[in-house]
Amino acid sequence: MTTDILVVGGASLDILHFAGQTVHSAGGAGLYTAAAAARAGARAAMFAPRPDPTPAALQPAISRIDWLGPVAPPGQLPHFEIAHHGGGKAELLNARWGAEARLSSAELPPDLSAVSFVHVAALGTTRRQLDFVRAARERGARRVSAGTYGRAVANETEDVRALLALADLFFMNENEAAGLFGSVDAARAAPGKLIFVTLGSRGALVIQGDHVTRLPGMAARELDPTGAGDTFCGATLAGLARGEHPVMAARQAIALAAEMIGAVGPEALWRDEPLPLPARDGRVVVNEEQIERVAALVAALPEVQPFDFTGLDFPPAGHPAALAYFFTSTLQQFSFWNIARDRYGGPLLAPLDGQRRKGSDYLWRAWLKPLAADPDFYNAGRQADLGDPELAALFRDDTGQQPMPALDLHLAQARAYGRDMAALGWSPAGVVASAMASPRPLYSLLSSLDCAGGYKEDPLRKKSGLLALILHQRPEHWLQPAPGETVPPVIDYHLMRSCLRIGLIDVLDEALVAALTGRRLLQPADEWAVRLAAYEAVERLVARSGRTMGAVDWFFFNARRRCPEMTEPECSRCAVDPVCAHRKGLFQPVLRTTFY
Repeated sequence: MTTDILVVGGASLDILHFAGQTVHSAGGAGLYTAAAAARAGARAAMFAPRPDPTPAALQPAISRIDWLGPVAPPGQLPHFEIAHHGGGKAELLNARWGAEARLSSAELPPDLSAVSFVHVAALGTTRRQLDFVRAARERGARRVSAGTYGRAVANETEDVRALLALADLFFMNENEAAGLFGSVDAARAAPGKLIFVTLGSRGALVIQGDHVTRLPGMAARELDPTGAGDTFCGATLAGLARGEHPVMAARQAIALAAEMIGAVGPEALWRDEPLPLPARDGRVVVNEEQIERVAALVAALPEVQPFDFTGLDFPPAGHPAALAYFFTSTLQQFSFWNIARDRYGGPLLAPLDGQRRKGSDYLWRAWLKPLAADPDFYNAGRQADLGDPELAALFRDDTGQQPMPALDLHLAQARAYGRDMAALGWSPAGVVASAMASPRPLYSLLSSLDCAGGYKEDPLRKKSGLLALILHQRPEHWLQPAPGETVPPVIDYHLMRSCLRIGLIDVLDEALVAALTGRRLLQPADEWAVRLAAYEAVERLVARSGRTMGAVDWFFFNARRRCPEMTEPECSRCAVDPVCAHRKGLFQPVLRTTFY
């Protein structure tokens, strides 16, 4: 079958009590999940009993969801009675599973290899869910997701834990997480797996192996919260199927769930209108007119060309350790600057191999040291066991000093990468081969890197995008994206500084302008506001200029030479000068991060 998401688990006809009202509504975990996936733009199918004739409450699903499964009289559909008491507290008063209890995994489509995600919703007993997960695997399902509910966690705890271990992705709320892990804060996923924990109005947790991201909630008018978790699940799966980072997929899902609870039942999921936008920080906005001007200029500049990542500071083309070198060095491309009195204190500048080198150039060159004599250094096992003295020696400059400003973070990232790659049994060559065997090679590569320490932590995928550019643009051409696949913007210090000074983004908040101009250390929310806007600006610039991300990225990365950190910009040397906003005082966000 050809679909993005197949949901196992179906529709119900429910009685809901909320806000002093009692209403009859369509419902069901499977229906909410599939409907949300469809509303979020995915091709969604649902394997569940199909009522004939279809009750009026379920008619909207027919045109939006590919409904598979055995036919059943409407009277045999599941029925649930749910009371909502506010504050995320709900009570299941009555449950009748009807024909859904007779669903057989033997009736699943025989070939699920083309489906991006198979999600197994609650089915009355967790053992039935386990049966469907195993059957999906046998039919070639690439990634299998599952959810649970409070009674199952309380009464079938070990079966739920078995389901958690078997699934690639798992969705639960905070009470269920506390029941499985002892506390919400203790929740962790196995390497390569994802757990999403909804926190009601407080947002959600995205757990990638041992890395946890907390996402805030959105303001919402809560009318009927039935199906909020399932809506979050379906929208998240749709985002993942599009190729989004798990955190970005969950941000959009929070927005849809917030909209959905303001209507009765799944009514909001039947709307034919644009998705609600995730929460935005209005202090920094994209300047559409300036993007048009700069895009027109960039489109005409002959020097806007991609870089092939060759030369004296990189492994020779065809070197057997080159692929592992780039996998391990690219994740180290971050934090090349010093702090002085809670402000930006200057970039990393140090002599190495007889030449004064800066930031990323220093890193690339230093990481070459083991290439000839000790190429096993780049293997996952060695990275996992890397020690502080060994890494300090690698980064030592010609004077014997270790100039890297955040050595502890570089060590932690190397170890995280090594642990995850080793636990998954992955190698750089294997990841690339798997990507190239996929119909969407770039999507496959980025999704794999979302599971690897050193890459997975950044929702905007700066280092993952940089690695994708390298793998595509090197003479070996390890990666060949499919038609229509585009590398995400590689947003680092230099691109943010260019976006601010050229005027591709506008900072509307005077306090934030003062902090940027003063090069003061920022709070994470301040940095995120600038970086997300820069990401969106560069994404639009690439699309409107017709140039590749690799070409645009290299052009603006080299702007650091004419629009540097520590000296006055040399505007006469800059090709963008005719359309530049000349906001020379603005500076990139100053925040210690491993993202860039």
